[in-house]
Amino acid sequence: MLAGCAPGGGADPNGALYDAWRAQRSNVEVTAAGSVAHILGLRRGPSGLHEGFLLHLSGASGHGLTVRVEDNVDITGEIPLVEGQQIELRGEYVYDSRGGLIHYTHHDPRGRHPAGYVRIGDKTYH
Repeated sequence: MLAGCAPGGGADPNGALYDAWRAQRSNVEVTAAGSVAHILGLRRGPSGLHEGFLLHLSGASGHGLTVRVEDNVDITGEIPLVEGQQIELRGEYVYDSRGGLIHYTHHDPRGRHPAGYVRIGDKTYH
C-alpha cells in the first residue's frame, strides 16, 4: 500500500487522514503528504524530546487541511525541516477540531505500535 503513496507516484495519500478528521476518529494509522507550513520547535515531554511542525496537506483529497505533527527526536534524531518543504510521513492520527495531531512518526523501540516515518526526498527518518 505504501508504494502507491510515494512522492511522484501520482497517488494522493491524504484521503484517509481527511476522512478520519471529518469523522472525528482518533488512533488511526495514516500516511500524509504535504508541505511544512510552520516549524514549532523542540519541546521536552514525558516520552522524550519532540520536534513539532504544521503540515499542510497536498492534493485534492487533503481539502486544504493542516495538521500538527510531533516527532520524537530522541528516536529519529533531529529532522532538518524547512518551511515550504515537501514531505511524506506515516504515523498515528489523533483528532481535534483544528486539524488534529500525527505522532508515532518513528519506530516503537518496545515493538507495541506500528512503525512510522518522516520522508524528505530520498532520506527517511524512523
